[in-house]
Amino acid sequence: MLPETPRLPRLLRLPRLPRPRRLRGAALSVLAVCATLAGLLLGVGAPQAAAASSLPCDVYAAAGTPCVAAHSLVRALYSSYSGSLYQVQRASDGATANIGVLSAGGYANAAAQDSFCSGTTCIITKIYDQSARHNDLTVEGAGGAGKADVGAPADALPVTVGGHQVYGLEISAGMGYRNDSTSGVATNGGAEGMYMVTSGTHVNGSCCFDYGNAETNNKDTGNGHMDAINFGTECWFSPCYGQGPWVQADLENGLFQSDAGYSKNTSNTGTGPLPFVTALLKNNGQNHFALKYGNAQSGGLTTTYSGGEPTTSGYSPMHQEGAIVLGTGGDNSNGSIGSFFEGVMTSGIPTDAADNAVQSDIVSAGYGGATGSTGTLGAGSEISLRATTSCCTSDYVRHQNSAGVLSAITSSSSSLDKNDATWIVRKGLADGSCVSFESRNYPGDFLRHYNFKLYRQPMDGTTQFRSDATFCPQTGKSGSGTSFASYNYPTRYLRHYNYNLYIASDGGSNDFDSSTSWTNDVSWAVSSPWAP
Repeated sequence: MLPETPRLPRLLRLPRLPRPRRLRGAALSVLAVCATLAGLLLGVGAPQAAAASSLPCDVYAAAGTPCVAAHSLVRALYSSYSGSLYQVQRASDGATANIGVLSAGGYANAAAQDSFCSGTTCIITKIYDQSARHNDLTVEGAGGAGKADVGAPADALPVTVGGHQVYGLEISAGMGYRNDSTSGVATNGGAEGMYMVTSGTHVNGSCCFDYGNAETNNKDTGNGHMDAINFGTECWFSPCYGQGPWVQADLENGLFQSDAGYSKNTSNTGTGPLPFVTALLKNNGQNHFALKYGNAQSGGLTTTYSGGEPTTSGYSPMHQEGAIVLGTGGDNSNGSIGSFFEGVMTSGIPTDAADNAVQSDIVSAGYGGATGSTGTLGAGSEISLRATTSCCTSDYVRHQNSAGVLSAITSSSSSLDKNDATWIVRKGLADGSCVSFESRNYPGDFLRHYNFKLYRQPMDGTTQFRSDATFCPQTGKSGSGTSFASYNYPTRYLRHYNYNLYIASDGGSNDFDSSTSWTNDVSWAVSSPWAP
């Protein structure tokens, strides 16, 4: 039977509960699993029932394919889970703290991270496995293709999920996580499934932003020794259609979109810059694998490939080794970038019904929802910044092709234009008494200056970026509104000049430092967001 064909759950295989030491709410979990199992058996309303009463690993357990790894920085993946999600380490003194959930089955307690890291910076040092297997991920060591990685900055990817401010994992080149000594993960042709929630806005064409099964020695040990989801714009086998990013299978020595490597699906042009993407791979380890993706904010899953293993020798059967990697290739090829919010790996191939139920739950989780605060400079508030110069009172700060520009925005403007002109106020990345502006539709990207010009760029955790992306508000230089002084160039202020954005001084050698209209050009009206 092909793995893409829906099948009944294996009733004699009991679902695996989360870690025994954290069983608060277990009775509710059992009821939820039973409800999900009944829905899957009946084949009616299963996704809705799962989304209402069960979380992803409850769904997969009920379908007979329990999670052997469950990693998330934003929420619990079992309805009974009440333990730690991840660990952060403070730069000031090296101390660590575990960040858990607000309640069993709930969202991350980001306030605990904010409190612990206040006045300094933190990196993420461990991502806990919520399953009973304890397959925790730690910062990856050196491999055949890369030196030892570093931990990702803990505050680089603030997002709203289910109405709660939480943090995702923002991977830049040289960052990655791994576990080479796991329990329960498929090896030597075993069947498995996996998904992750990632983002189409933070990608590149370097190798390899992966999540899944990898080698245990951090080296390339041959074809078929990996089985991991890859997400990015690297086209390993031509042709690839569209601009990507694509959900691909990293099976070692290739990123596969089909048994031939290259895409056989001309309609698979990639996800484009969706802020939140569900990426899914399942592989029976013998003669079949499948790839799917979906918008993690709405709708269902699209299958881009379902067919045989790669025809090149070494892939049928597979030779997985059972390590788990996140953010790099199996040999620690670590030039990629990417975003990670949650992901799981299963024992056995989940049914399509279970995949659909999990996608419904992901959508119901509320990725990228409104923060609940608008029009102020308080942390978490969604705003638009309007020019006050007489020429331009209908123009707003927006990003366009990564550049910061001034553009007219009206009620009839496109959804894209309105989203580009909407920002989320965050505590200043370099100074909590100041502010930083995160893009509404490019999570983890901030407005920063470079050579005095403003751009939208992903936060990389460096001191330079933090300083460049921090602005200190004060009474508008024109006598009204608000002016924003650059944190690291305090005599320069956020200014529009010829519809571009700069940090500019009142007089100087650059055209954009002209004193003409300077006080008005650096004074802004903090307004309600165009895309709440």
